[in-house]
Amino acid sequence: MNDTSVDMTEFHWLMDMVQSIDVGLIVMDRDHKITVWNTFMENHSDKSSNFVRSKVLFDLFPDTPLDWIRTKIDSVFKLENRAFSTWEQRPYLLEFSNYHPITGSCTYMYQNISIIPLRSTKGSVDHVCLIIYDVTNIASQRKELHSANRQLEELSRTDALTQLNNRGYWEKCLQLEYRRFQRDHVPKTLIILDIDHFKAINDTYGHPAGDLIIQEVANSLRSNQRDTDISGRYGGEEYVIILGNVTEKSARIFSERLRTNIEKLVVNYTDVELSVTVSLGLAELTEDCTDPKDWLSRADKALYGAKETGRNKSVLFSSMPK
Repeated sequence: MNDTSVDMTEFHWLMDMVQSIDVGLIVMDRDHKITVWNTFMENHSDKSSNFVRSKVLFDLFPDTPLDWIRTKIDSVFKLENRAFSTWEQRPYLLEFSNYHPITGSCTYMYQNISIIPLRSTKGSVDHVCLIIYDVTNIASQRKELHSANRQLEELSRTDALTQLNNRGYWEKCLQLEYRRFQRDHVPKTLIILDIDHFKAINDTYGHPAGDLIIQEVANSLRSNQRDTDISGRYGGEEYVIILGNVTEKSARIFSERLRTNIEKLVVNYTDVELSVTVSLGLAELTEDCTDPKDWLSRADKALYGAKETGRNKSVLFSSMPK
């Protein structure tokens, strides 16, 4: 009799713990019918344990990812081993609202889940316990950290004045595109463009005027390029862009459109209307190009050719005298 009394006391303690712990706890049978639904689940689902008992979990939450969670639960019954899922794999199992004041920007509760086989006194697994952990604070902090790191990475590769890629990052892109060409041999063309007579603008109107011109040319470059093109500020008044899957002759169509668009620009600075032109050098990446520096050197020679023959024009490296 005393043993029974102790057992009943321990059972009461156990049930009290199940109801009090700050995690969701669901016990269900092989038909996915609920037999235990603790206070955490009642509070966050607005469904009482009396209401959900003997009901199928998926009928109560039709938005639940059925195939995914069924597969998880059934594998626990079949293999009699635990299964897990984290918020990074799937943000949540059941869509509960987030009530954390610190992470109020999160609309729902991020969840980790564990599914545990429960053995009967006969040794068979006829029920599983599904535990839901509220990890909203951890998930929110990690997402914020990831976002901050991404912003820092973006800042580290961005030119502050033009918001184009800076020289260091763009040179890495140049090396990457060169290696890619060695594998797939898809045509790529590099363009270097330079603002004509830029020193005269700085000398006449000052560096703020020069900075404004640099920004407007960068904006024109950005608005003319495709999403797949890789542009950057190479230094001073010089810009670079890699056109993927484009031959040198086709790239000239782009460069001429860009050149004429820049030629039409009118930049207002302290009641003065400024306009500029650019010279462009183009070089297609070919099999005889020895390395990324050689590719860049060819485009630079074409740019020099444009400068030497009158400026405000596009010159192809392939058309230059050998």
